[in-house]
Amino acid sequence: MSRLTYITDEQASQTAAASFDGIRQKIGMVPNLYRIMANEPAVLSANLAMNEALSSGSFSAATREAIALAAAGANSCDYCASAHTAISRGLKVGQDEIDRRLEGRSSDAKLDSILKFAVAVIAERGFVGSAQIDAARAAGLTDGEIIETVGNVIANIFTNYVNHVAETDIDFPVVRAGAQQAA
Repeated sequence: MSRLTYITDEQASQTAAASFDGIRQKIGMVPNLYRIMANEPAVLSANLAMNEALSSGSFSAATREAIALAAAGANSCDYCASAHTAISRGLKVGQDEIDRRLEGRSSDAKLDSILKFAVAVIAERGFVGSAQIDAARAAGLTDGEIIETVGNVIANIFTNYVNHVAETDIDFPVVRAGAQQAA
Protein backbone atom coordinates (compact mmCIF):
# COMPACT_ATOMS: atom_id res chain seq x y z
CA MET A 1 0.00 0.00 0.00
CA SER A 2 1.33 3.40 -0.95
CA ARG A 3 2.62 5.69 1.77
CA LEU A 4 1.14 8.69 -0.05
CA THR A 5 -2.44 9.35 -1.18
CA TYR A 6 -3.67 8.46 -4.64
CA ILE A 7 -5.70 11.38 -5.96
CA THR A 8 -8.94 10.08 -7.46
CA ASP A 9 -10.68 11.67 -10.41
CA GLU A 10 -13.19 13.20 -7.97
CA GLN A 11 -10.46 14.67 -5.73
CA ALA A 12 -8.34 16.06 -8.55
CA SER A 13 -7.87 19.80 -8.88
CA GLN A 14 -8.79 21.35 -12.22
CA THR A 15 -5.16 21.22 -13.30
CA ALA A 16 -4.71 17.60 -12.25
CA ALA A 17 -8.05 16.60 -13.80
CA ALA A 18 -6.97 18.10 -17.12
CA SER A 19 -3.68 16.20 -16.88
CA PHE A 20 -5.55 12.99 -16.05
CA ASP A 21 -7.75 13.48 -19.13
CA GLY A 22 -4.67 13.90 -21.33
CA ILE A 23 -2.98 10.84 -19.83
CA ARG A 24 -6.15 8.76 -20.20
CA GLN A 25 -6.45 9.82 -23.89
CA LYS A 26 -2.84 8.76 -24.56
CA ILE A 27 -2.70 5.44 -22.70
CA GLY A 28 -6.26 4.59 -21.70
CA MET A 29 -5.69 4.85 -17.93
CA VAL A 30 -4.15 7.04 -15.24
CA PRO A 31 -1.27 5.09 -13.66
CA ASN A 32 -0.82 5.24 -9.91
CA LEU A 33 2.42 7.22 -10.30
CA TYR A 34 0.49 10.14 -11.76
CA ARG A 35 -2.19 9.88 -9.08
CA ILE A 36 0.58 10.24 -6.47
CA MET A 37 2.13 13.20 -8.29
CA ALA A 38 -1.30 14.88 -8.43
CA ASN A 39 -0.99 15.57 -4.69
CA GLU A 40 0.87 18.62 -6.01
CA PRO A 41 -0.45 19.41 -9.50
CA ALA A 42 2.65 21.48 -10.30
CA VAL A 43 4.79 18.34 -9.87
CA LEU A 44 2.51 16.34 -12.17
CA SER A 45 2.55 19.15 -14.73
CA ALA A 46 6.35 19.46 -14.54
CA ASN A 47 6.82 15.73 -15.08
CA LEU A 48 4.44 15.61 -18.02
CA ALA A 49 5.97 18.73 -19.59
CA MET A 50 9.51 17.38 -19.27
CA ASN A 51 8.56 14.09 -20.89
CA GLU A 52 6.65 15.88 -23.64
CA ALA A 53 9.65 18.11 -24.35
CA LEU A 54 12.03 15.13 -24.39
CA SER A 55 9.75 13.32 -26.84
CA SER A 56 10.58 16.01 -29.41
CA GLY A 57 14.31 15.37 -29.09
CA SER A 58 16.37 13.24 -31.44
CA PHE A 59 15.89 9.97 -29.55
CA SER A 60 13.17 7.57 -30.65
CA ALA A 61 10.52 6.33 -28.23
CA ALA A 62 12.38 3.01 -28.07
CA THR A 63 15.62 4.74 -27.06
CA ARG A 64 13.86 6.81 -24.41
CA GLU A 65 12.23 3.64 -23.07
CA ALA A 66 15.62 1.89 -23.04
CA ILE A 67 17.03 4.71 -20.90
CA ALA A 68 13.98 4.43 -18.63
CA LEU A 69 14.62 0.71 -18.18
CA ALA A 70 18.33 1.27 -17.47
CA ALA A 71 17.45 3.95 -14.90
CA ALA A 72 14.86 1.67 -13.29
CA GLY A 73 17.45 -1.08 -13.02
CA ALA A 74 20.19 1.21 -11.71
CA ASN A 75 17.82 2.75 -9.15
CA SER A 76 16.03 -0.52 -8.27
CA CYS A 77 12.63 0.95 -9.13
CA ASP A 78 10.20 -1.92 -9.55
CA TYR A 79 7.35 0.41 -10.53
CA CYS A 80 9.30 1.93 -13.41
CA ALA A 81 10.76 -1.44 -14.42
CA SER A 82 7.20 -2.74 -14.65
CA ALA A 83 5.76 0.27 -16.50
CA HIS A 84 8.62 0.61 -18.99
CA THR A 85 8.74 -3.13 -19.63
CA ALA A 86 5.05 -2.98 -20.59
CA ILE A 87 5.68 0.04 -22.82
CA SER A 88 8.74 -1.60 -24.41
CA ARG A 89 6.74 -4.73 -25.14
CA GLY A 90 4.20 -2.49 -26.88
CA LEU A 91 7.09 -1.18 -28.99
CA LYS A 92 7.87 -4.81 -29.96
CA VAL A 93 11.10 -5.05 -27.93
CA GLY A 94 11.85 -8.69 -27.10
CA GLN A 95 12.21 -9.95 -23.53
CA ASP A 96 15.94 -10.68 -23.82
CA GLU A 97 16.58 -7.11 -24.93
CA ILE A 98 14.32 -5.74 -22.17
CA ASP A 99 16.36 -7.72 -19.64
CA ARG A 100 19.60 -6.32 -21.07
CA ARG A 101 18.23 -2.79 -20.91
CA LEU A 102 17.29 -3.23 -17.25
CA GLU A 103 20.97 -4.09 -16.72
CA GLY A 104 22.07 -0.99 -18.64
CA ARG A 105 23.09 -2.88 -21.77
CA SER A 106 21.80 -3.44 -25.31
CA SER A 107 22.53 -5.73 -28.25
CA ASP A 108 22.66 -2.58 -30.42
CA ALA A 109 26.15 -1.02 -30.18
CA LYS A 110 25.08 2.64 -30.15
CA LEU A 111 22.20 2.06 -27.75
CA ASP A 112 24.58 0.06 -25.55
CA SER A 113 26.83 3.14 -25.37
CA ILE A 114 23.89 5.38 -24.51
CA LEU A 115 22.79 3.03 -21.73
CA LYS A 116 26.29 2.62 -20.31
CA PHE A 117 26.62 6.40 -20.22
CA ALA A 118 23.16 6.74 -18.62
CA VAL A 119 24.05 4.26 -15.88
CA ALA A 120 27.37 6.05 -15.31
CA VAL A 121 25.53 9.35 -14.88
CA ILE A 122 23.32 7.70 -12.24
CA ALA A 123 26.17 5.89 -10.48
CA GLU A 124 28.39 8.98 -10.44
CA ARG A 125 25.52 11.38 -9.61
CA GLY A 126 26.43 13.32 -12.73
CA PHE A 127 30.16 13.51 -12.01
CA VAL A 128 31.18 11.36 -14.97
CA GLY A 129 34.85 11.41 -15.91
CA SER A 130 36.43 12.56 -19.15
CA ALA A 131 37.03 8.91 -20.04
CA GLN A 132 33.26 8.28 -19.98
CA ILE A 133 32.61 11.30 -22.22
CA ASP A 134 35.39 10.17 -24.56
CA ALA A 135 33.94 6.64 -24.68
CA ALA A 136 30.49 8.02 -25.51
CA ARG A 137 31.93 10.14 -28.31
CA ALA A 138 34.03 7.23 -29.60
CA ALA A 139 30.81 5.20 -29.81
CA GLY A 140 29.32 7.89 -32.04
CA LEU A 141 27.33 9.98 -29.59
CA THR A 142 27.17 13.68 -30.37
CA ASP A 143 27.25 16.30 -27.66
CA GLY A 144 23.52 16.73 -28.26
CA GLU A 145 22.93 13.01 -27.66
CA ILE A 146 25.07 13.12 -24.52
CA ILE A 147 22.94 15.99 -23.17
CA GLU A 148 19.73 14.27 -24.30
CA THR A 149 20.82 11.16 -22.40
CA VAL A 150 21.31 13.26 -19.26
CA GLY A 151 17.88 14.84 -19.73
CA ASN A 152 16.21 11.45 -20.03
CA VAL A 153 18.14 10.13 -17.03
CA ILE A 154 16.94 13.07 -14.92
CA ALA A 155 13.33 12.58 -16.01
CA ASN A 156 13.54 8.95 -14.95
CA ILE A 157 15.31 9.63 -11.66
CA PHE A 158 12.37 11.95 -10.91
CA THR A 159 9.83 9.13 -11.29
CA ASN A 160 12.09 6.51 -9.69
CA TYR A 161 12.44 8.65 -6.57
CA VAL A 162 8.75 9.52 -6.37
CA ASN A 163 8.01 5.79 -6.46
CA HIS A 164 10.62 5.07 -3.77
CA VAL A 165 9.22 7.76 -1.47
CA ALA A 166 5.59 6.79 -2.05
CA GLU A 167 6.05 3.02 -2.37
CA THR A 168 3.64 3.27 -5.28
CA ASP A 169 1.48 0.20 -5.88
CA ILE A 170 2.42 -1.30 -9.24
CA ASP A 171 -0.49 -1.24 -11.69
CA PHE A 172 1.33 -2.99 -14.56
CA PRO A 173 2.50 -6.61 -14.85
CA VAL A 174 5.15 -6.72 -12.11
CA VAL A 175 8.84 -6.71 -12.98
CA ARG A 176 11.43 -6.63 -10.20
CA ALA A 177 14.29 -4.27 -11.06
CA GLY A 178 16.43 -5.53 -8.19
CA ALA A 179 16.43 -9.04 -9.66
CA GLN A 180 18.01 -7.63 -12.82
CA GLN A 181 20.87 -6.09 -10.87
CA ALA A 182 21.57 -9.29 -8.95
CA ALA A 183 21.70 -11.38 -12.14
